[in-house]
Amino acid sequence: MQIILGVIFHFIGGFASGSFYMPYKKVKGWAWESYWIIGGLFSWLIVPPLAAWLTLPGFSEIISTTPIVTLKYVFTFGLLWGIGGLTYGLGVRYLGMSLGNSVVLGFCSAFGALAPSIYYNFIPTPGKTTFSEMLSTRWGRIVLAGVAICLLGIYLCGRAGLLKERELSDQEKKKSVAEFSLVKGLSVAILSGILSSCFNFGIEAGKPMAESAVVSGLNPLYQNNVTYVILLWGGLTTNLIWCMILNARNGTFNDYTNIKTPLLNNYLFSAAAGTTWFLQFFFYGMGESKLGNGASSWILHMAFIILIANGWGFLSKEWKGVSTRTRTTIATGIITIILSILLVGYGNSIK
Repeated sequence: MQIILGVIFHFIGGFASGSFYMPYKKVKGWAWESYWIIGGLFSWLIVPPLAAWLTLPGFSEIISTTPIVTLKYVFTFGLLWGIGGLTYGLGVRYLGMSLGNSVVLGFCSAFGALAPSIYYNFIPTPGKTTFSEMLSTRWGRIVLAGVAICLLGIYLCGRAGLLKERELSDQEKKKSVAEFSLVKGLSVAILSGILSSCFNFGIEAGKPMAESAVVSGLNPLYQNNVTYVILLWGGLTTNLIWCMILNARNGTFNDYTNIKTPLLNNYLFSAAAGTTWFLQFFFYGMGESKLGNGASSWILHMAFIILIANGWGFLSKEWKGVSTRTRTTIATGIITIILSILLVGYGNSIK
């Protein structure tokens, strides 16, 4: 029953993550940086402490008694993840929901599975798995096989994007994705996928905070909510600095007060997007507490996001007008990535 609940919670979180960008498409007359940071204020500053206050009374005391070194690690991973989250928005902006999410989350899954073990090969840490151990164990080889298949899926998705760019006219591409650009999109999506995995590292670094919540008698289902407060401050810092730079460079500071745009709707849709974004990790934390395996939880989360995001992408007609060959290529790439993620999750589960 615990596993079933964990899968359900991860599905809800994946649905929130795969859907959060949709309200942004309703924002009118604002530059990307303007609606992104308004949504981000809800994602990273307003909603996380509110969720922690509702679910973990006294969470601020846990933070205040946590060693500074732990807080620094969590915040630093948040900064790095913030760059990944920032470039995620750009990836979806240039590639669309379907292709953008497939590339970003594919790299996120692959890098998240390999980076820690490679690090521990050079910096041995008791209880942590090294890359050498992965090569010499059955479960490790399964994970590595899954990563290799994931990279194949990413290649297929990139191939589909190249075919789309060749087949559609500029006008047709703008109808499906307003600012479609394969080169820009793939560049930022690859960077985003690598750095986005730092969120999972941040959760692991913040385990002492989560454990303190459990020891204090608070509901273990919500234990990660206290970690999110610090982790997301890092993400807010990165995104706020960059969006302010873009506002200054593009002269878009007046977006926030421009009465020629539907201001109330823009704020409401941005707030809805930001709140929906946070719900992915609210439910992710609940799912992880039920499954008890951080690596497998992360992989399962990625799989559900890819499914939901691509569902929205096809409903939004991002692949309308392309040939059967191109549609088959993107579908094959998506299925390959999902299978690889499940394979990585299986390998971690039998560890």
